[in-house]
Amino acid sequence: MVDVDPAPPWSKLPEPLIGALRELARTKRLLVALDFDGTLAPEVDDPEKARALPEARQAVLRLLSMPNTRVALVSGRALKSLIHVADLPDSALLVGSHGIEIRLDSPATQVSLDTAELRQVDLLSTVLGEVADSVDQVWLEPKPAGFALHTRLATEHNSRVAHLVARSEATAEVAALTIREGKNVLEFSVRSTTKGEALEHLRRYTQADAVFYAGDDVTDEDAFAALTADDVGLKSGDGPTLANFRVPGPAQIARAIALLADLREGDVHEQ
Repeated sequence: MVDVDPAPPWSKLPEPLIGALRELARTKRLLVALDFDGTLAPEVDDPEKARALPEARQAVLRLLSMPNTRVALVSGRALKSLIHVADLPDSALLVGSHGIEIRLDSPATQVSLDTAELRQVDLLSTVLGEVADSVDQVWLEPKPAGFALHTRLATEHNSRVAHLVARSEATAEVAALTIREGKNVLEFSVRSTTKGEALEHLRRYTQADAVFYAGDDVTDEDAFAALTADDVGLKSGDGPTLANFRVPGPAQIARAIALLADLREGDVHEQ
């Protein structure tokens, strides 16, 4: 019997993606920006118990240690929650609440709402709280400039009812409200920012020559739309997307960023 070495995990990735990562790894200044839930971490019923897959976390830590390479998490989570579940070194750049909160290389500045915005948040709390209390397995998560209405544990019927009533009641009471629909969640904010705007901010801040972005949700499409010809976008899971490439889920995302770390090692990016 002849011993055959097992194929490396990344060999299961699409060949065009492998080629794109090889090219991207040669970039002098690289920004690796990643969504967390559904991308680095599998979806779970309790958001505070979400954790990145071990292979994904190890790849992120390797990339963080490389020169001319910055890693950012870009999430819809409140920054405090993102810090807790990600548990990364301070060198990681963090974007929470779809760009409302940003932690760069200095401590994050707290979101400062004006008097009118504070009144709108109070009103949203009352309106959305009543919806959450009236529908089984629906709960409300406070955000810096609004709330997220979670329906992951609700039946399909109850989820649909909660979304319809919450959207109708909130828009009737609060003017200029930003509403984002994600997987089993409806987010309401009195401020309007997108992951695309956050990614552009990160690109300028890091002076990146190219960007790798991976995400899984509808809100990640704004980030994919902000990518240029030299960048690589990777969609996790099903659904329409503007990303260049797609993989089934977090396990394959982990393989992709592990391969990027493998390719990035050495002195090519230090020249």
